[in-house]
Amino acid sequence: MDYSHLKQTDPENFKLLQAEIKRENETLNLIASENYPSPAVLEALGSVFNNKYSEGYPGKRYYAGNSVIDQMEELAKKRLLQIYVKSTLQKYWHANVQPLSGATANIAAYTGLLDKGDKILALDLSQGGHLTHGSRVNFSGIFWNFVYYGVDCKTELLDYDEIEKIALKEKPKMIVCGATAYSRTIDFERFSKIAEKVNALLLADIAHIAGLIAAGVHPSPIPFADVTTSTTQKTLRGPRGGFIICKRELADKIDKAVFPGLQGGPHMHSVFSKSVCFKEALDSSFKIYAKQIIKNAQTLAQTLKNEGLEIITGGTDNHLFLLNLKPLNLDGISAQNMLETAGITLNRNAIPYDTCSPFNPSGLRLGTPALTSRGMEEKEMKQVGTIIARILNNKKITESDKKEIKVLALKFPLPY
Repeated sequence: MDYSHLKQTDPENFKLLQAEIKRENETLNLIASENYPSPAVLEALGSVFNNKYSEGYPGKRYYAGNSVIDQMEELAKKRLLQIYVKSTLQKYWHANVQPLSGATANIAAYTGLLDKGDKILALDLSQGGHLTHGSRVNFSGIFWNFVYYGVDCKTELLDYDEIEKIALKEKPKMIVCGATAYSRTIDFERFSKIAEKVNALLLADIAHIAGLIAAGVHPSPIPFADVTTSTTQKTLRGPRGGFIICKRELADKIDKAVFPGLQGGPHMHSVFSKSVCFKEALDSSFKIYAKQIIKNAQTLAQTLKNEGLEIITGGTDNHLFLLNLKPLNLDGISAQNMLETAGITLNRNAIPYDTCSPFNPSGLRLGTPALTSRGMEEKEMKQVGTIIARILNNKKITESDKKEIKVLALKFPLPY
C-alpha cells in the first residue's frame, strides 16, 4: 500500500509502521482471533467515509449530508443478510452493522432485550467462554446475573443434557451460546430447544466462527437464535468491528440499544470496510478459503498429537484448538514467550478445569485463519507443528529454529 504521505509528514510513525509490517511478514501468526484482511478491505477502512458524522440510521440521521452514507449502510446490511439468511426468509430478519466491536454488539443485545439484573446462562470463561459472557470483572457480569455451564470434565465437550438441567433449574431470561476457545461444532438447534423449554431468549455469539458459518462449513445459528452477534475481523477477514442479526420483531429494541443507547456517531469508514468484506464472503472463493482454515487447523492439531503433545478434546472441527502444557511442565507465559522469541505468535489460554491463574494458565490457543490467508496449506502446517513441538519439548530455541520460521514466513508475504 502507498504510505508516501505518512512517510513525508510523520517519519517517526512511518518507521513504526514499517517495523510492524516487517514483524508481521517475518513471523507466523497463530492467534485465533487475528487475521489479514484483503487490500480492498484496508483501502475501504482508510477512505473518506472516515470524515462523516452519521448519528442515527438510514433515513433518520441527526446530521445533514448523509445521502450517500445511507445508501452505503443499506448495502452493507443487505450483503450481511445475504450471507447468513436465505433470500426467502430475509424479510423476517434485521441487521445492524454499526456496533464498534463484538463486545458492543453483546452489550446492545443484553441492554436492548433484558432488564438490569436479569439472569443469563452462558459458557464459563474458564471453560472457553468470553469476557462479555458474564465475567465478574466485565460489564456483563456487573450488570446482569450470570450463571454458567461448562464442558464435561472427561470428554471436554459441551454436555447438552447437563446444560438443559442447569437451564431448567436456573430459569434464565437469556441463554448465550458461542465461545472463544472451544474447538468443536456447536449444536445451535439443541440450544434453541433448551431455550424454548425455559422460555428464554437465545443469543448466539459467533465472533470466532462467523467466516466458517458464512462459507457453510459450520452450522448456522440464524434459524434458531433470537439474536446473533459477531465481530468481523476474525474468520470473516474484515475490519475490526461488529454486527447484529436479530428477528424482525426485536429490531427496534436492538437498534435503540446500539444508538442512542451505547454509541454516538458510528464509524462509517468501518461500516464501509465491513461491506467490502461481506462482498468477499459472498464469493465462491471464500468457501474454499474457509474449508482450508479447517483443514489447516486439523492438520496442525494432528501434527502436534503425533509429536506427543496433548490437544484438548483431541482435535478440532473449526479454526482453533487448545494445547495442554501440563504434561510438558510448562506454564502459559513461558511457552507463549518462548514461541514468540522464535517467531511464532499465539496466546496463552486457560484449559478446562485449569488450576492455574487466568493470567498464567496451563494452555495455549492456536488458530489458523491468518496463516491460511497468507496461502499456507497442510504441508506448511505440518512444518509449523513440528517446529512448535520441537521447541516446547526441548524447552529451548535454536538459531536454526528461528531461521526456519523466518524463511517459511517470507515465502508467504502479506499482500501489502
